[in-house]
Amino acid sequence: MYNRIRENISRRVSLSAQELVEIENCARKVALKKKSRLLHSGEVCNYLVFVNTGAVRSFSADNKGVEQIVQFAFEDNWVSDLYSYVSEAPAILSIESMEDSELLLFYKEDMEKLYQTIPALERWMRLLLQNAYVRLQRRLVLSLSMPAEERYAELLQSYPDILNRVPLIYIASYLGITPESLSRIRRQLSAK
Repeated sequence: MYNRIRENISRRVSLSAQELVEIENCARKVALKKKSRLLHSGEVCNYLVFVNTGAVRSFSADNKGVEQIVQFAFEDNWVSDLYSYVSEAPAILSIESMEDSELLLFYKEDMEKLYQTIPALERWMRLLLQNAYVRLQRRLVLSLSMPAEERYAELLQSYPDILNRVPLIYIASYLGITPESLSRIRRQLSAK
């Protein structure tokens, strides 16, 4: 159950076996069925989510209900509404499972205690947030400067199995294009 989280944390910092057990003891296991919501926008998100198995998405919705997907998170990935987590303001994102998923939640209060007892964990959090910011900034720049065809090709390169796991309507939303545009792009690429 905890092998994946141990490996994830150990890639960034070195911790003792006892420290890893302390972290595991703070993890709250959540099993979500496909299309179940973990977080609704407007709620305060006071936890970080580690995807142990399955797949989730974070997204916002406008007042007409049109969704814009911000992130896909598969096994060994983290997801949260960082704005809400850091500021303790209502979430601007929702988090929903795309597959049956097994998640580990790490509540902010527990994390703050762990930072006191395991100083290296604070470094781990800084690296985690730093990497999240870099990915978000890269995605923003690419969405502003790269044609949809190239963004789609890069998404497939980053997540080779995504077409088997994520509905095309979600992929279109993530790319910021209509499902019809995605169909056109896919036809063009398959004709090459």
